[in-house]
Amino acid sequence: MKNRNVLLCVSGGIAVYKAVALVSKLTQAGFNVKVIMTESAQKFVTPLSFQVMSKNDVYFDTFDEKDSSKIAHIDLADWADLVIVAPATANIIGKFANGIADDMVTTTYFATTSPVWIAPAMNVHMYDHPAIKRNIAQLSEDGCLFIEPSEGYLACGYVGKGRLEEPEKITQLVVEHFEKEANKQ
Repeated sequence: MKNRNVLLCVSGGIAVYKAVALVSKLTQAGFNVKVIMTESAQKFVTPLSFQVMSKNDVYFDTFDEKDSSKIAHIDLADWADLVIVAPATANIIGKFANGIADDMVTTTYFATTSPVWIAPAMNVHMYDHPAIKRNIAQLSEDGCLFIEPSEGYLACGYVGKGRLEEPEKITQLVVEHFEKEANKQ
């Protein structure tokens, strides 16, 4: 998996702690990983956690250009071989589906031509809401692939579908994706 670039976009829900583990698993599998965080995601986990696990700068401010010779969100969009949004909150799914580009994650999403995988994580009733289902259907039509949330005990105390898929499972899916791609060549 050397020389394969995975861009992880992290939106703000309690499942952010699993995203740190996902970066660790992807890095251990040999992927180059960079992370973009929403402002809400930073309320749960600091950028430093992702920086330590990825060995790369973490991006969260559209106007903080770490290299003045590049526009960061365009550079990241071009760098990625695969974009994963995990956890994907109802908010970020809604922004993507409705063309709202108001932060580093959304501007990068709209600039990429790489495959985008979205891993929702939210309360079971939120996940079942008609507006969320509409937004997911729109994004599927737009070409995004979804990593379905698992069922189980949720942070809110409910039991149902809405848990972010386990980092090991997502990593396995990424490895399989790139193995299939390599076998096509």
